[in-house]
Amino acid sequence: MTKRVLIVDDAVFMRMKLRDILEKNGYEVAEEAENGQDAFDKYQATKPDLVTMDITMPEVDGIEALKLIKSFDGNAKVVMCSAMGQQGMVMEAIRAGAVDFIVKPFDTDRVIKALDKALS
Repeated sequence: MTKRVLIVDDAVFMRMKLRDILEKNGYEVAEEAENGQDAFDKYQATKPDLVTMDITMPEVDGIEALKLIKSFDGNAKVVMCSAMGQQGMVMEAIRAGAVDFIVKPFDTDRVIKALDKALS
């Protein structure tokens, strides 16, 4: 069965890049969101198998969105996306329930390995 992913990033280009990587590797993009509140709303509506979550976003950031999603669904699988130099926030996200993280700019092999691992 195809795994459905919610892509969350405030940058359209990053969402497009991730969508391209995922669709070329057998994943289905269930929905895209541009901020944490949008992510939480769309998670509830689509119930994807996995979420890729940017950390730094306007309104509700990725860590707060992660906490909202985990409070709604304790089994949610969320992989955080971060730029270099955000190790402190990545550690906070892991403590809040993220299953893994991937670093921007995205390396296709690393993205797919992280997602496959999160879903296994």
